[in-house]
Amino acid sequence: MNYLLDVNVLVAWGWADHLDHDRVVHWIAAMMKKRNTILFTSAIPQLGFIRISIQRCGGQLTVKLASEVLAGMLAVLGKSHRFLADDQASGEFPHWCQAAGQTTDAHLFQLATAHGLQHATLDTGISRAFLIPGTVDKKHNPNP
Repeated sequence: MNYLLDVNVLVAWGWADHLDHDRVVHWIAAMMKKRNTILFTSAIPQLGFIRISIQRCGGQLTVKLASEVLAGMLAVLGKSHRFLADDQASGEFPHWCQAAGQTTDAHLFQLATAHGLQHATLDTGISRAFLIPGTVDKKHNPNP
C-alpha cells in the first residue's frame, strides 16, 4: 500500500515536541522497511508543514529554515518518497465535506483516492482515510 501524507503527519514527524511525534516516527520507520511502500507528499501538505511550523514557533522560524527542515525530512525518506502533483479540481468534494475546515482534508483524500493511495492522517474525522496507528488523545494535544 502507498500513502499520501497529511499535513498533520508531517508536522508531528518534523517536531520532536509534538505529542504524536513518536507515533509518526515509528510508523514511518515501519513503512520504510516495506519494499513496495511509497510515502507521497504533495504541494498542500508541504506548504501546510511550512506554514504551521512557522506559526507554532511563534515566527522565530523563517520560511527558508522551515523549507530546509522539510527538505531534510524528505531526504531521509530517500527512495521511499515520491512527490505527487496535484491534478484534482478544487470544487468537487465528497458528501462528508460540509464545513470550511474539511475542504483541505476532502481534497487530499480525493487526490489520494484518484491515484490509488491511502490518505495517511492523524485526524479521526476523515471518513475512510488511513489513521496512523497509536494513541489518539486530541484534547491533550497542544501542538496541532
